[in-house]
Amino acid sequence: MSAVIETSNLRKSFGSFVAVDGISFSVQPGECFGLLGPNGAGKTTTIRMLYGFTPRDSGSLRLFGSDCDGAWREIKGRIGVCQQDNNLDPDLTVRENLQVFAAYFNLPAAVVRQRVASLLQFISLEGREQAGVRDLSGGMMRRLVLARALINEPQLLILDEPTTGLDPQSRHQLWSRLDELKSRGLTTLLTTHYMDEAQRLCDRLVIMDQGKILVEGAPRDLIRQHVGDSVIEVVAACEGLRRMIAERGLPYEDLGQRLVIYSGNGEALYRELLAEHCREGCMLRPATLEDVFLRLTGRELRE
Repeated sequence: MSAVIETSNLRKSFGSFVAVDGISFSVQPGECFGLLGPNGAGKTTTIRMLYGFTPRDSGSLRLFGSDCDGAWREIKGRIGVCQQDNNLDPDLTVRENLQVFAAYFNLPAAVVRQRVASLLQFISLEGREQAGVRDLSGGMMRRLVLARALINEPQLLILDEPTTGLDPQSRHQLWSRLDELKSRGLTTLLTTHYMDEAQRLCDRLVIMDQGKILVEGAPRDLIRQHVGDSVIEVVAACEGLRRMIAERGLPYEDLGQRLVIYSGNGEALYRELLAEHCREGCMLRPATLEDVFLRLTGRELRE
């Protein structure tokens, strides 16, 4: 079975600014694929090229095995896009927002009625179908945006920061809906600034920065490769500890008042540090995708 998304040497510039600088990746059927990076990394531009909003400068782009240059009309009918911004129509009800959007796909009225009812039940809004959008909570709005992206029963769902601004309960509720969609075999492309979200949902992902792909792989593999199994954080590290780390060549980051030490054998090292260097202010924790992200892209603010 061919890949749902295939990109090769994809490039896009805006004047002298290179937003996407020759990236290549593929997404397989049924996979949840993550596109991660700091602000300005090129994620949004890449996504907009994938659903035909922004034309690419060069490189090849194939969706569902077809060259996009000659098949955009057909391809767009097979894609659902859950955009980051809330662009629901505030003058329409929950049901009307779905019905109006369904009209873009020229679906028969009977099909629209059935899909709207099914989607409202799927996102747990069946009792709010006559409510105005302004009367919905933030979590309800995000679920409605997701339902709207599914109205055409897409084969590829693009999620652009789907849980930004949501409380933990709403995030987990949306995650459960995405898990169900994945169990049905839906292919998903996800961008998010929440590394725990990417680690939980993605089968594979890429981390981008300055328009280029830095790494690609499964979250757990990337964690082991770039960080290790565990992380030790030390507050107010003494000079003896700093000398020991340098002598052993341990990978670490010096953040001034805090040391972050990466280790594949964290428990033994942690016990040693507690006994000899830092009886207080020392914490052992599992390594995460956020550690990988920060090691590769840095800790400075991107605005």
